[in-house]
Amino acid sequence: MTRTLTAPAAVDRRHRSVLADRNFRLLYTADAAGRLGAQVSFLAIPVLAQTVLHAGAGEIGVLSALGTMAFLVIGLPAGTWVDRMPKRTVLLAANLSRVALVASLPVAWACGVLTLAQLYVVVFLIGVATVFFDIAHLSYVPSLVGADRLVAANSSLTGLNQVADVSGRGIGGLVVQLLGPAAAVVVDALGFLWSAWSIARIRANEPSPHRTARPRLWRETAAGLRFVLGHRVLRALAVKGAVTNLGIQLCQVSFVVLCTQQLRLSAGLLGLVLSAGGIGGFLGALLASVAGRRLGHGRALWLVGMLTGPFALLTPFMARGPLLWVAAAGWMLTIVQTGLANVLAVSTRQTVTPPALLGRMNATYRFLLTGALSVGALLAGLIGAWLGPRTAICTGAALIATSWLVIFCSPLRNVRHLHELDDCAGKLSDRVEREVERQG
Repeated sequence: MTRTLTAPAAVDRRHRSVLADRNFRLLYTADAAGRLGAQVSFLAIPVLAQTVLHAGAGEIGVLSALGTMAFLVIGLPAGTWVDRMPKRTVLLAANLSRVALVASLPVAWACGVLTLAQLYVVVFLIGVATVFFDIAHLSYVPSLVGADRLVAANSSLTGLNQVADVSGRGIGGLVVQLLGPAAAVVVDALGFLWSAWSIARIRANEPSPHRTARPRLWRETAAGLRFVLGHRVLRALAVKGAVTNLGIQLCQVSFVVLCTQQLRLSAGLLGLVLSAGGIGGFLGALLASVAGRRLGHGRALWLVGMLTGPFALLTPFMARGPLLWVAAAGWMLTIVQTGLANVLAVSTRQTVTPPALLGRMNATYRFLLTGALSVGALLAGLIGAWLGPRTAICTGAALIATSWLVIFCSPLRNVRHLHELDDCAGKLSDRVEREVERQG
């Protein structure tokens, strides 16, 4: 039975570490297990395609693209579905679906019937399950920890993500090397199974799903999109995130081309350069709570961006020797703002969005920010082909260095506490929901 939290207990809760909360600790463990499995499969599935099915570079490229394509195909309506269902149920269903899908690969390999078509289908469907998991996960955190510990919870989860980015793929490479790609995929399935088991043990109250009298999928989806684009704070955060993602993707894709084709660096050195960004993101996540308290949530977003963004301008000077490490250090400092924004911006979004719209809000952000990554990869290829990878890096660096201006010109500029934004969000969400009910 779930115990109702009394006022004195709530006061005491604010002074405890968020990881001392059993329910959040289980969600944190589930996140860690799922991300470990995902990092293993990030390497294991392409290696399996190359070594067993003799896939070429083009086929591996298609395989990689299918992993994120689901965010663009069903990202927006997935938010509406998540808003209609209990979030914990969605998390369990998504994880169990990923277990079954991933486990089908080593079984097919053992039976000698594994095909590239099966790999394509499985990777895309895993992406679909991941869309639902990510949206439900972001929408579940506010009800699980409460508004008073939201920043601390997001800081812990973002730090975990950054650690996974730095170390996860190295662990995945070791697992693939020791066990082989087919056996390594089993580790991926076990990670998702552990994640599902952790979520199944969570015991917490959750707001009842919002239901309209006559649900209309696309009208409800459009309502979520209107809510995000109609709210000045959410719109500013979406534009800032999209511009930053576009710049980061331009740089990262071009780093690979510059380091391997022009500078002739080893894969190990390239990995160190890219890992520098993960370290910066982790530092940003650690600093987020302190920066939010000292500077204010809104001020921290643009002040830290203004201070760290210009370091991106060091990256186009990347060359063999000392300049390589200067550029890597610049990249690390640049990504500090991303780690901080992943805590403060996400906390802001969760605070100003009513529970009935959380799924659609998060889906809209996933759609826009993932779309920016896709456009960034495309632009990196086009600019790199015509003008060279350094020009693409310069373009991305300029976008990152100036992206803080979006927040500076928004209502967030002088915001110190998130509760200052609640009233505007409530009025807007009420209007949007009335429109949906009237049209439905």
